[in-house]
Amino acid sequence: MNRIVAALMLIFFALQPGSAQERFHFFVSLGTGAMTGVYYPLGGAICAIVNQNLRTTGVRCSQEMTPGSVYNIDALRSGELEFAIVQSDVAFAAYNGKGTFADKPVPILRSVLILHPELVTVVARAGIHRLADLVGRRIYVGPEGSGTRLTWDAIQTAMGRSDAQAPQIVDLPGDAIGNALCSGEIDAGLFVVGHPSRTVSALLSRCSLNLVPVEGPAIDSLIASAPYLRKGRIRGDLYGAVGDTPSFGVSAVLMSTADMDDRVVVAFARALVTQIEALKTKQPVLADLTIQDMISGSLPAPLHPAAAQVYKSLGLPN
Repeated sequence: MNRIVAALMLIFFALQPGSAQERFHFFVSLGTGAMTGVYYPLGGAICAIVNQNLRTTGVRCSQEMTPGSVYNIDALRSGELEFAIVQSDVAFAAYNGKGTFADKPVPILRSVLILHPELVTVVARAGIHRLADLVGRRIYVGPEGSGTRLTWDAIQTAMGRSDAQAPQIVDLPGDAIGNALCSGEIDAGLFVVGHPSRTVSALLSRCSLNLVPVEGPAIDSLIASAPYLRKGRIRGDLYGAVGDTPSFGVSAVLMSTADMDDRVVVAFARALVTQIEALKTKQPVLADLTIQDMISGSLPAPLHPAAAQVYKSLGLPN
């Protein structure tokens, strides 16, 4: 339906006197994630900001629900999506041909800007207080095609666990995780999310569940080996807990491709960095976002030249 409405609007503008020759029009599909996660509403906030300038830029944005970061990368490669929100570890692996993407690197990937940090968050039943307690347990680690599943694989590899030692992965619909945890159908759920997270808050309020620290020598080695990973802490006050929970994470990055029209990239980059305060009010995970956070730091793929030009013209370092 979003695509139909957008197409009708572009036809309307194109039929205006002189517009066919004088106006630039481009419809952008922005890949996000599952509707129950953070990426989908975040995509809506991004599109709302970009679409405010539709009459001057000719660029219209529509957020699209997807399975997640791995799917988004493949969709960027194929041209199904023009932009996507992607975990930085997934984007790094895709651009450099690592892990899942070892046989199919995606060198056309380009970064546009960083959105927010995302921490590995393990919600577990009573009796599970560290990663070692997950051995032999049942755990939800995100759907196939999600960045969360890829992050879990990296953790397992870093910990050097054999298949016999690894927790049993249970696939569930997103809206079934809470019941599964409280009933004991699964013992833990792993998420890679920005905080505060409505999903995490809702889970913790359902029954006796707790956040599990994600730390230790294996995790330290994993972080040291990857420039896109960083340590972090899940603030206890966000969820009524006494103390913070140590973890590590990645960044959510707005990605496109090298062949994306410069005018479209400019429309996104300029709108988002110049209207950062409006963007922050639309999503709690962006509450602490700064322009410096958006344009600096370790990018998983080269910065798109058009985005770099925007930041330079605004006097921003990048």
